[in-house]
Amino acid sequence: MLDFVLIGIAVAALLAVVFEEPLHVNKAKSTLFFGTFSWILLFIDANRGPGLEELNEHLIENITEISTLWLFLVAAMTFVAYLNRKGMIENMLNIIMPAKITLRQLIFFTAIFSFCFSSLADNITATLVSIAMVLSLGLPFNQTMRFAVLVVFAVNSGGVSLITGDVTTLMIFLDGKVTITQLLLLIIPSLLAVLFLAMMLSIGMNGAVKIKKTKHELRSVDYVIAGTFLSTIILTLVANVLFAIPPMLCFLAGMAIMFLVATFMGEEKFEDPILDYIRLIEFDTLLFFLGVLLLVGMLDHIHALGALLEVYNVFPTTGANFIMGVLSSMIDNVPLTAALLKADITMSTPEWMAFTYAVGVGGSLLIIGSSAGIVTMSKVKGLTFAGYGKFALLLLLAYTLGYAMVLLMANAVLG
Repeated sequence: MLDFVLIGIAVAALLAVVFEEPLHVNKAKSTLFFGTFSWILLFIDANRGPGLEELNEHLIENITEISTLWLFLVAAMTFVAYLNRKGMIENMLNIIMPAKITLRQLIFFTAIFSFCFSSLADNITATLVSIAMVLSLGLPFNQTMRFAVLVVFAVNSGGVSLITGDVTTLMIFLDGKVTITQLLLLIIPSLLAVLFLAMMLSIGMNGAVKIKKTKHELRSVDYVIAGTFLSTIILTLVANVLFAIPPMLCFLAGMAIMFLVATFMGEEKFEDPILDYIRLIEFDTLLFFLGVLLLVGMLDHIHALGALLEVYNVFPTTGANFIMGVLSSMIDNVPLTAALLKADITMSTPEWMAFTYAVGVGGSLLIIGSSAGIVTMSKVKGLTFAGYGKFALLLLLAYTLGYAMVLLMANAVLG
């Protein structure tokens, strides 16, 4: 009976996010309440019984995953907050973009930039930088919405072919289902799907944008911190591949170096304490993450996620993988992937590659389906679940096209 109550709580939390605007209740408040309340009910039900120890272990595991994400976000957001406040991102735009560009050219530029940057950095960092770039252009809200949707899809697509770009890709690789060279085949169909979405979003977008060539005066410490940020991203990838060092640890080390660099290079003399940049982080985003991941952990504990695997008994593997990608827009793709790997479902290499694409990109279908979407919603004022949902069919079409191309290419090369 309790399991049905808990599933109902998860549904209520989802509805609270969907109807955030008419309810006038911030999504961070509602998901945090439902997330903590669901775990409290689990402990009341355990009532010091034999299942209490297992429940405690699952909660600690869940909190560990959340704290890892939190600490990573704090470090990444602090870097971006500093560079954005100093005008480094705007200066970068001045260099790589012309003084005038048409909206259609701009949307394709954004698509390629977001895709490529997310292949180098993690999804959250890539989203923060890409959205900062879009917002700096000062476009009307309806156009900003299109760019925001494109950024979410492009960022999620960019990292899917690299074990350092997406957690689920790494999980599938470590389980021996695919090799690194096989995963690289995902680049072409992923990029083509992104360019298709960019083409569709560019329909009806006329005119040009003048890029403001406002040059910000930067001090030597700003360049050193920008170099520290870039070095942190690169060394995070290398350290994770060679020594399996968690990205969170590397980014915290990078942030510590940033603090020390600012201190020793005299940043404090300008009445701009480096530690104050932590206060510029959107903590409502972090609280939203906390609530969502508590709910996902609860669903995993009651084995509600495992029940989703029944889809493989109903549909062919290709269709089931496609559906799992769609489900990843409502449920975190990490536990979904973990549940599938534990079930040890037999699939061919092309089918595993299709599954990798599905759970990596499928979260783009809803704004709450990926970290890129959640970060975007926190950054673009006025972007709501319903507003993003207006592009759901177009996103589904791009996702379907990418999924089909992955199957075709994988079967042609490996079949």
